[in-house]
Order: sequence, then structure tokens, then C-alpha cells
Amino acid sequence: MTTLPEFPRHQWLRLWSALPADRVKAAAGTLAARYRIDDLELPQSGLGLLPLADGALGQAYFLGEIPLARAHVRISDDQGHAAEGAAAVMDDRASLARALAVLDGIVAARLPGHEDARQLLAEGADEVARTEAERRKLLIATGVDFSILGTQSGEDDDA
Repeated sequence: MTTLPEFPRHQWLRLWSALPADRVKAAAGTLAARYRIDDLELPQSGLGLLPLADGALGQAYFLGEIPLARAHVRISDDQGHAAEGAAAVMDDRASLARALAVLDGIVAARLPGHEDARQLLAEGADEVARTEAERRKLLIATGVDFSILGTQSGEDDDA
């Protein structure tokens, strides 16, 4: 059996979100079938305001709206074990937030079946690494060399 890497909890949603939503929902559905899932808050989706601070005066203003979905669940089994999971993601699908909350609770409490969700974390980490590598390549390819600007004397020089 291979050892799965450990990821800090604050990275879990990012790693799972890097995978296709259908895959995450399917895995959460399979795991949820083993447990009783109660919504502590109804899963919701909507728009959230993105606040920023003005650079000059330091006053807050709203840059715009972002899609936001969140869920909070309790996961319990017949033996009396219980755990809670939650998710708040920049997405408009409440069902995805609920699936992520289920995965969060199962992995956090290390309930039976958590290995499957941890495997998804490892796959998500691979996908994030691929995306970051592609972005680095694009950044290098679109780089501009400004060093030549100061070496030539232009017509505007007042000497």
C-alpha cells in the first residue's frame, strides 16, 4: 500500500477544487452513502462582495461580486462517531460545496473511507502543480527585457 502525502487542512478545498466537479461529487456521494449526513446549515450559493482597502486613504471599498457557495454538515455513523465538515468556495454550485464539506469532515475525522478522499487530495495536488508549471512557462514566454531601453541615446536627449 502506498503512503499518501499529508496536506494541511487549509489546502484541502483548493486541491479538491482543482479536479473536475463531477469526480469530487461522485467520491463524496460514495462516501456519504456509508454515513448519515445532516446539514447544520442549508447549502447556499449566491454572490459575495469582495472588499479591498483604498491605497491612499485606507478606506474599504467593494471591488465587485464573486460567486460564493457554502455548506456545513455533520457526518455520523451507527457506532456513534460524529464529525463536522464545512466548505466555502468561489463557485455558484451549492451541491459542490456540500460535497466538499462531506469530504472535509471525513478526512478531518479520519473516518473509514478517508483514504479515498485523501487520494483525491494527492491527485488535486498534481493538477495544481501542472497548472502552476504551465503558468510559469507562460510567464517566461511573455517576459519583456527592459534592459535595452536605457542603453541607446534617443532623439529626445537634451544634452
